[in-house]
Amino acid sequence: MGLATVDIARFLETVHPYDSLPREEMDAVASRFGFRRLTSGETLYAKGEPLPGLFLIMEGQVDVRDSAGELISQLSPRNSLGERGLLRDGRAVTTATARTDGVVLILPAGEFHRLMQEQPVFSRFFTRGRISDTRRADMTLSRVGDLMSKPPVTCGPHDTVYEAAQIMRDRLVSSLGVVEGERLVGLLTVRDLTIRLIAENLDPKTTPVSAVMTRDPTGLPQTALGSDVLQVMLEQKVGYLPIVDGSRLVGMVTQTDLTRFQAVSSALLVRDVASAETVEDMKANTARIPQLLVQLVGGNNAHEVVTRLITDIADTITRRLLVLAEKTLGPPPVPYLWLACGSQGRQEQTGVSDQDNCIVIDDRVTPDDMPYFSALARFVSTHLNDCGYIFCPGDMMATNPQWCQPASTWRRYFHSWIERPDPMAQMLASVMFDLRPIGGEFSLFQDLQAETLERASRNSIFVAHMIANSLKHAPPLGLLRGFATIRSGEHRNQIDMKHNGVVPVVDLGRVYALQGRLTPVNTRARLLAAEEAGIISGAGARDLLAAYDLIAEMRLRNQAQQIKAGRRPDNFLGPYEFGDFERSHLRDAFVVVRTMQSALSHSRAPS
Repeated sequence: MGLATVDIARFLETVHPYDSLPREEMDAVASRFGFRRLTSGETLYAKGEPLPGLFLIMEGQVDVRDSAGELISQLSPRNSLGERGLLRDGRAVTTATARTDGVVLILPAGEFHRLMQEQPVFSRFFTRGRISDTRRADMTLSRVGDLMSKPPVTCGPHDTVYEAAQIMRDRLVSSLGVVEGERLVGLLTVRDLTIRLIAENLDPKTTPVSAVMTRDPTGLPQTALGSDVLQVMLEQKVGYLPIVDGSRLVGMVTQTDLTRFQAVSSALLVRDVASAETVEDMKANTARIPQLLVQLVGGNNAHEVVTRLITDIADTITRRLLVLAEKTLGPPPVPYLWLACGSQGRQEQTGVSDQDNCIVIDDRVTPDDMPYFSALARFVSTHLNDCGYIFCPGDMMATNPQWCQPASTWRRYFHSWIERPDPMAQMLASVMFDLRPIGGEFSLFQDLQAETLERASRNSIFVAHMIANSLKHAPPLGLLRGFATIRSGEHRNQIDMKHNGVVPVVDLGRVYALQGRLTPVNTRARLLAAEEAGIISGAGARDLLAAYDLIAEMRLRNQAQQIKAGRRPDNFLGPYEFGDFERSHLRDAFVVVRTMQSALSHSRAPS
C-alpha cells in the first residue's frame, strides 16, 4: 500500500527544516519523496554502500552503528540519517538497521543536494545540526575550561589529613587542591593518602596535609586544549591536573571528567532515554544534560543547534513516558495527541526548563473515557517533573482539565480567543500558537492548526491585539548607552535574558507567523520564513536574526559558565561583567529588537 503525497506533506510540516520551506517548495519536495517499509532487524543500508538519498523516519526506530559495530545512535520518527555520506562521497559511513517495524521516507540524492544549494535553512540544518548530533565530541580539541566539571575543592597545607579526608568525603571528590591564600602549593589525592599516610602508619589527626601532598604539581591554563591534558597525564602518569590562572587555582580536571565528557552526547542520551525502563533511569540521563550544554556551547555550536539537541531529549523522554503510561493504564480508548508548547514546542529549551503541554483527544471520546486521559496526564507530567522538567507555575499542563479536551473543544477555544481577544485570550493564544505534536495521532492537530492560522490572520482586531501583546516585553535598554538592570533583590544589576532578551524576539516571530499564516513554530525558522514570505524586509530580517543569535548565544554561554561554577543555571546576566566590546554589541542587538518592535507597532494588520 502506497503513501499519498498529502500524507507525506502533513508529516513534513512537523519536521524541521522542512517546516521552514516555502509552502510551494514543501509541497514539491513532498511529491519527490519515496518510501520503504521496514521489518525489525532489516538493514536499511550498510557502511560503504551507495546511498539512494536522505532517509527520514516516519514510523519506528532505527539503530545506527559505526564500523566496529558500536551503537552510536538510536533514531526515532522525524530523525534523518544518511546525510553524512551524502555530504561526502555518496556512500554510507555507518550501518543502519531497523530496531522495530516501521516506514522511512527517501529524499533522492539529487533533490537533497538541490535543497542544500538553494535553501539556506536546509543547508544550515544538515551541515551544523545533525552532524554534531551523531558524532562524539572531540575532547582533544576542546578547551580545558569546558572539561572542568565543577569549581575546585581545596584545603590548606596546615590542615590535618583527617580534616582533608572529611572534606573529600563530604564533597564526594578524590582530590583536593592545596592552597595558601590563592596560591596553589600542592595537590592531595587518595593515592597520596594510601602511599604516604597509611603505608607509613602516620596519624591522620596530627599529620598536616603538607607532609603527604604532592608539591608544586604541574598545572595548565584554561586556554589549553584537551590534547594538552592527555599529554601531561600520560607523560607524568597522573589522574588529576590542576587548572591555574598564574599561580591561582581555578579548576581541576580528572580522568573522570574526561570520561564523562567523552561519554555525553545528545545522540547517546536520546538512545539511553528511548530504551529506559524506569523513571530512575530517565532521571540519571537528564542529570547529564547540564554537562551536555557545557560541551555544546564550548564546541561553538550555534544556539539553535544547542537548544534543538536539548529539546530532542525532552521530546524523547515525553514519548517514552507515554509508552510507559500506556503499559500501566492499558491502550487508550480513542486516539489522542500529546503536544508541547512554550520552549519545548519551539524546540528552544536551554538549561532551565519547565513543562508546558496539553492533550487533544479524538471527538469520539465519551465522558467515561476521560478518567483514562486524566490518569495519562498525571503519569507523564509527574514523571517529567521527576526528571527535572518542573511543573508549570501557570498550570499550562495536560493535568489541568482545561488543557485535556476533545479536538472540537480545542476548536471552540481557538475560535473564542480569536473572536474575543481580551488580555487572557491573548495570553492563551500566544502560548497555544507555539504548539508542536510530540506523540500520538498527529492528524488531530494538522487541520486545527491550519484552520486557526487562517481564521486568526483574517481577524484584524485579533492581530492588532496580538501585536500589542507582543510589545509588552521590552529589551533592557537604559539611558546613555546603558542597560536597564534589575534594581534590587537577588539579581540586582543584572538583566533577564529570557523575558527581556529572548522573549521579545519570540513574540515578534509569533506575530510574523500569524500575519503570514506560517506553520513553523521555532523562532529562528519563523524569522527566516517571514523574510521568505515578504512579511519583513531582507535587511530587517538579517538584522533581527543577527541580534537574536547574539542574545540567545550570550544567554547560553552564561548558563554554561554557571554550570561550570557549580551553580544551577538561570537566565540572569550581569552586563557589566563583560568587556566593552561584548557589552556594546549586546546593547546594539537590543536596539535592533526595539526598532523591529517599533516598526511592528506602526504596521497595519492584514485585512
